[in-house]
Amino acid sequence: MPGFGSVINAVWILLFPMFGLSFANYSEDQCSWRGSGLSQQKGSVEQISLHCSEGTLNWLYPKGALHLTLSPRLPSVAVGPGGSSSGLITTCVKPSEQFHGAQLYLEKDGVLELLVGDRLESSPPPRVRCFSRLPGEKVALFMQATPHQDISRRIASFRYELRGDWSARMSLDSNSISSEDACRPCNNTEILMAVCTSDFVVRGNIRSVEEDESLRAAVIKVKSTRVFRQKYTIFNSNSRLPSWGEVRTLLQCGVKPGPGSFLFTGRIHFGEAWLGCAPRYRDFQRTYALAKAAQQIPCELPVD
Repeated sequence: MPGFGSVINAVWILLFPMFGLSFANYSEDQCSWRGSGLSQQKGSVEQISLHCSEGTLNWLYPKGALHLTLSPRLPSVAVGPGGSSSGLITTCVKPSEQFHGAQLYLEKDGVLELLVGDRLESSPPPRVRCFSRLPGEKVALFMQATPHQDISRRIASFRYELRGDWSARMSLDSNSISSEDACRPCNNTEILMAVCTSDFVVRGNIRSVEEDESLRAAVIKVKSTRVFRQKYTIFNSNSRLPSWGEVRTLLQCGVKPGPGSFLFTGRIHFGEAWLGCAPRYRDFQRTYALAKAAQQIPCELPVD
């Protein structure tokens, strides 16, 4: 799935030091935070620092504001599936479907950009938002509670992920990514690198394709015949017997069901598999054999 560098279309507003500061504790694993606005002093901003590549934030009964710094321990150089260094760290936030009571901003150089607004009960679920930073550049988010007479039913929560190896074909928030860029076939170098660096590498057949309009995604139903590797279990890999799994890609790529065996590679994004390179398996076998004969394969795969 497509890489990012997308800039959120939103109104930029200046960030003024309007609040006093207070400090909050994070969980022991330094990945997630859960707290309540009921314990905050009026007009305070709680400072939160997390140090993992993924986690969650749950703010019950939002009141006042939170300032969140994400400082994960990632490689200093971001490497894409093509083996090239993009030098970018991509951050994605996925608000809960019932996100209420606050607004979430991206902060940079004293300026705030709206990522997720407070929503009405009848509003559609908020979308995933992604943005990129250079290695070493801090990722800071600012959450401000919106005034409500009754805050008892309001919870502002989201999941976050930071990666240094997403490419332009790995993005959910792809407004600035052209269909040509996001959906073009991988070249041989990208295919060989995808086999080494992807979260999953699976041989299988496309049985059906369904549309998920809320994600602007196509859900590919895959019948796998061989699971070479998977970071998380999306296919049952206990045997060589066929199993089923789902892989998503951008809706505009126009994936259709059809005959033939493919090698599916890609990333796990918020618990879902997103497609990277997916050559026909016979084409991959040919590419792999030529590269192996020339001693140019970046990693071994037990190809049949």
